[in-house]
Amino acid sequence: QVQLAESGGGSVQVGGSLRLSCVASAAISSSHCMAWFRQTPGKERETVATIRFGAGYSAYSDSAKGRFTISQDYQKNTVYLQMNSLKHEDTAMYYCAAGLNYGRFCDSTNYDSWGQGTQVTVSS
Repeated sequence: QVQLAESGGGSVQVGGSLRLSCVASAAISSSHCMAWFRQTPGKERETVATIRFGAGYSAYSDSAKGRFTISQDYQKNTVYLQMNSLKHEDTAMYYCAAGLNYGRFCDSTNYDSWGQGTQVTVSS
């Protein structure tokens, strides 16, 4: 497991943009998948985007496609989530997670390292 620290959350108006960052305390290998999740009170946690660290294969939830972009900086052990065209329904606590997965894609990854979360609030 590694320690993860998210940053970049905040308050933004509808249609605005934010970039979240997730820095790992130790080197992340190409055997890791990284992901952004979000959760609001009373709702199930939602997977927003995933990325195969190193190779860069990414996947998105339907709600994130076309608006969000997950990216990585391999040298900095950092994953980003660029969020554009934000909507009210994007308001949530966003969490970064990491887990080992020796497959090509990140399906069925057991994410066992989690950050503390960063709040994103989208308002009119």
